[in-house]
Amino acid sequence: MIKYLLGAILALALIGGAFQFKSNDQSWQLIILKKEALNSVTNGGIRIYKLVAGMISDQELADTAGIILEDN
Repeated sequence: MIKYLLGAILALALIGGAFQFKSNDQSWQLIILKKEALNSVTNGGIRIYKLVAGMISDQELADTAGIILEDN
């Protein structure tokens, strides 16, 4: 479970442009932009939460349920 969570965080950071790759003749560099990573992971997490919440919302249950009122 933790592997999937870390994979999702890494994927969101990659999509958000949090990593830069620079190289020259002598070395390679992988630069991680912390603010960009935080923003992309936060925005992606919010979007995923809203998507899941929309799929299992109580409003869908209310639309399909019938309401019966009886006078006694």
